[in-house]
Amino acid sequence: NRLHAVDITSSSFRLMWPKLLSQETGYYTLEYAPTDAPARKRTKQVSGDHSSLVLSNLAPETTYEVALIPESNIHFFSPQKTRVTTLPEEISPAQVLISESGPRSFHVSWAPLLDSVMGYQVLYGPLPGNSVKVLEVDGRHNSTVVENLAPNTTYLVTVTAIYRSGKEKSLSAKACTLEGE
Repeated sequence: NRLHAVDITSSSFRLMWPKLLSQETGYYTLEYAPTDAPARKRTKQVSGDHSSLVLSNLAPETTYEVALIPESNIHFFSPQKTRVTTLPEEISPAQVLISESGPRSFHVSWAPLLDSVMGYQVLYGPLPGNSVKVLEVDGRHNSTVVENLAPNTTYLVTVTAIYRSGKEKSLSAKACTLEGE
């Protein structure tokens, strides 16, 4: 029945705490900072009728020291403290799969599908060679079909995730089309 965290991700978590105050009897001050950088402390004030709050824009794989200080004009409550460690940053694409190969097309899919990714670019071109074509795929989708290919050819397929932060991550796979009729 103490301050604790749920729904932990690489950049956020939800704090839950027992109801100590009401809107009439005070408010909470929430302080949080990475344990290895206490000077980067951030403070939020939350009304007394709250018993949970999501902290976001956090650093991945970081332990935060969190203190909840009930500010009451009626009772004294001692601060509640907890430590929460965010998850490692998930990286997409972590795997690229080629399936349903035909003479002129194949299916490309990748995982995981993350909210932090705005869109994907699928680049493909025959090996050896330097003619590359690009398919743009919406960030809500994790597969596409590549068509109008040459039969019996090996292609290099690169899936690049474009993150909302502007970062990009790429992963490549080889795909072979079947012999034509």
